[in-house]
Amino acid sequence: MNKVLIIEDDKSIVELLSIHLQDLCCEVRSSQNGVEALKIATEEKFDLIILDLMLPGLNGMEVCRNLRTRDRNTPIMILSAKSEEIDKVLGLETGADDYLTKPFSVREFIARVKVIFRRSEKALHDDSPLNKAILKFGQLEIDTDLRKVTLDKMRIDLSPKEFELITLLASNPGKSYNRKRLLNLVWGYDFEGYEHTVNSHINRLRGKIEKDISKPTYILTTWGVGYRFNEEL
Repeated sequence: MNKVLIIEDDKSIVELLSIHLQDLCCEVRSSQNGVEALKIATEEKFDLIILDLMLPGLNGMEVCRNLRTRDRNTPIMILSAKSEEIDKVLGLETGADDYLTKPFSVREFIARVKVIFRRSEKALHDDSPLNKAILKFGQLEIDTDLRKVTLDKMRIDLSPKEFELITLLASNPGKSYNRKRLLNLVWGYDFEGYEHTVNSHINRLRGKIEKDISKPTYILTTWGVGYRFNEEL
């Protein structure tokens, strides 16, 4: 049974989500206050956190940011009336795995929750050689089992999506991916119009692993296409 925390101050939305999550055999907890919710989320283990942005006590972005400093892996779905593109991109870049705007379709909500659970289940039970591998490229090392990246034997602090991006690229050196394909593979489905969030993640990755981001060694740009991992290392 998956355990879900709903952080939302609208009781009618909490009731609606709870009903449909329980239909998916989920155990549901809820909180209407950002400070209280952060305490609950750090004291208990959840399989999914559904997070509103406009909250009393502590806003949703701060809750998400705080959670990501303590827990890099628990999926977070932002559910917000803020529908501007910049808000969605900021939410994803803060560490959320998904962003759904109000008003929303219950069918779409359920579909997205199922995608998140499938990805979590796959990550938990996938025993393929790739997931147990240590990928080495010069001084850069990626441990896909421990979800750890080191450079010159120093650990690099990556968000979940940054780790998934570098692991995907490094597992397929020389293969070029366009932004839409990367969104589909890393986030699980298409985020229409948000392809440039990939650029932001790539730029942050380069800032963490490249000595000179203007002349990257590891993550290269394939002009007119997208990005690839350097196949000549």
